[in-house]
Amino acid sequence: MTRLLEDRMTLILNPYLNFKDNARDAITFYQSVLGGDLTISTFGEFGMSEDPNDADHVMHSQLETPDGFTLMASDTPAHMATGDKPAGFAVSLSGDDEDRLRGFFDGLSEGGTVDVPFAEAPWGATFGMLTDKFGTAWMVNYAADDK
Repeated sequence: MTRLLEDRMTLILNPYLNFKDNARDAITFYQSVLGGDLTISTFGEFGMSEDPNDADHVMHSQLETPDGFTLMASDTPAHMATGDKPAGFAVSLSGDDEDRLRGFFDGLSEGGTVDVPFAEAPWGATFGMLTDKFGTAWMVNYAADDK
């Protein structure tokens, strides 16, 4: 399996979250919890704002964390329809560092709603679900080697 992966080009799948007028607040909150380097570009910087009210909104942001996560976010321009809150998906964080994952869970839940507490799950892992203060659903799963 490793040789098969080594022979392939590097591909990445990462979340790209869309917000209505609060992407900057959301992505800076995620940076405060997850750490890392953040870049933010606005519609106005690239002359892409059809509506003058969109000029300072986020056209693209990208957070690169020390753990290797990449999270992107943007505001939906005024001329495009969008729902009030994200729905139908969750961002999943998994790994084998329980303290780090618990810290992410606690940080992301600040101001949000814990849907399932971060605790032992029936399959033996430690698992929790939350909806953060921006309406994004998160699942956090810690699985030790022996679980």
